[in-house]
Amino acid sequence: MRPFDPRLLRLLPQCRGPVGLLGALGVLGGVAAVAQAFAVAALVVAVVEHASPTGAAWALVTVAAVRAVIAAASEIGAARAGVTVSTALRERLLEVMLSRSDGGSARDPEGQPATPAVDAFTVATSGATAVEPYVARYLPALIGAGVLPVLTIGTMLFVDWPSALIVVLTVPLLPVFAALIGHATADATRRRWAALAGLSGQFLDAVRGLPTLVAYGRARRQTGQVRRTGDRHRVATIATLKLAFTSSAALELLATISVAMVAVAVGLRLAAGSMPLGTGLVAILLAPEAYWPIRRVGAEFHSAADGAAAIDDALGLLESAAGGAPVPAVPALGRIVADRLRFRYPGAPVDALAAITFTAPRGLTVITGASGSGKTTLLTILAGLRAPTSGTVHAPRTHLVTQRPFLLPGTVRENLLIGAGVTAGPARTDGELADTLDAVGLLDQLPAGLDTVIGDDGFGLSAGQRARLGMARAMLDDAPALAFDEPTAHLDGRASEAVHAVLARLAREHIVIAVTHRRDLVDIADTHIEIGPDAAPSEIDAAAGDLLPAGAR
Repeated sequence: MRPFDPRLLRLLPQCRGPVGLLGALGVLGGVAAVAQAFAVAALVVAVVEHASPTGAAWALVTVAAVRAVIAAASEIGAARAGVTVSTALRERLLEVMLSRSDGGSARDPEGQPATPAVDAFTVATSGATAVEPYVARYLPALIGAGVLPVLTIGTMLFVDWPSALIVVLTVPLLPVFAALIGHATADATRRRWAALAGLSGQFLDAVRGLPTLVAYGRARRQTGQVRRTGDRHRVATIATLKLAFTSSAALELLATISVAMVAVAVGLRLAAGSMPLGTGLVAILLAPEAYWPIRRVGAEFHSAADGAAAIDDALGLLESAAGGAPVPAVPALGRIVADRLRFRYPGAPVDALAAITFTAPRGLTVITGASGSGKTTLLTILAGLRAPTSGTVHAPRTHLVTQRPFLLPGTVRENLLIGAGVTAGPARTDGELADTLDAVGLLDQLPAGLDTVIGDDGFGLSAGQRARLGMARAMLDDAPALAFDEPTAHLDGRASEAVHAVLARLAREHIVIAVTHRRDLVDIADTHIEIGPDAAPSEIDAAAGDLLPAGAR
């Protein structure tokens, strides 16, 4: 676990501005601290020597005010930086989790988890939250530890080199002891983080399997297992806190002894009359400033250790995902282009998609193939929900309508408005919503029209009605490309004709891709692509687009 991981700035460009601002404020704060020591010494000397303290007092007030402003700006900037970095990290992790079939977990070449103790969901939730104190408290302390001791020692060398020599000899002891203690703390934190990941994963598995556990009377046993895992996490947390408090006390003791050595040396020379009062005061006031930032780093490291561990795991996941094939959006292209597209599920012996190359222009493109040939997998890749194992795909934003569209408990109106335009635009009127439902042949089947209430996952609707509601929602979206998985699978002849008409209308202005097993949908397609072993694409209308060879097997 490194004090600062440079991958953070490379993989999360949003972090560069906040971290740079914290660095600049740290330098200004160090300069203000040195100036304040001189101002305090000048004021004390003026009072002792019965001189006018007005100038020194105003200088002290000014420097103190500047330092307070810098400190306030640092606190505000650090808090905002923490939120910015944690939000950016969470968003990037969620993108990885949505684009990978393995849920975002880094895997080795054999398909096994590369970091078995790390759960991607834990890193994206608890881990991203733990990053905030790391950025808001630890990073400013780390920057101060790199700036303030250098400024302090440099000034002391100019003012009083014997005091500076004491500081130079004792300051390195703090990072050495901090590194030794930090190494032990890192191990303890890693064990605690692994315990938390295990607890999170076990609880998630228990929730997912709760119906089965209840059905077989094993729910109470699983409750005890979760309790025991939680106890292990509690014990690991207490052990880490004990180590943190002990290490903080050790650093405080070492720093106190070092400052006392400077104070004793200065006091002896002041008593002997061999040192001016102003010089001695500056040396005594600057000495703590050389040790304080390093002590603060030690203290803040313990409070931000979870964030450091989470960043290490999160950046590992992001770095492994960065090596995958990109799925860039090319809105200006006006077509979907796939080149040698291949996808294999983790642990699977064969590819779900094998070296598929095609172009889908504006119009209706129908994809057919045997069950299990990878048609649905292809749609999820085109929609950006999965990243290909190899090859590239260029596509504008694609709205995917699955065989079982997501529906939330509420009215039909609320479910339609979920996807009514991602970009800002005019609000949809009830008339537009009703016309859309009528176009897919669903309006007359809803007893209360737009106000018809449906349950969770479309409870109260048939499979065909649920599919047509998903299609209506896609019609209201402004995505350049629309993808439909078996749009007529649960429909009778009349309803299928209505869906065909909708697809043909959408194909005039959009890239429309539909997966089907039915010949009637193939008959109205502009482009037909067949995938699977020994399959070759065929063009129903050669003028509709430049379909490339599929190159499948």
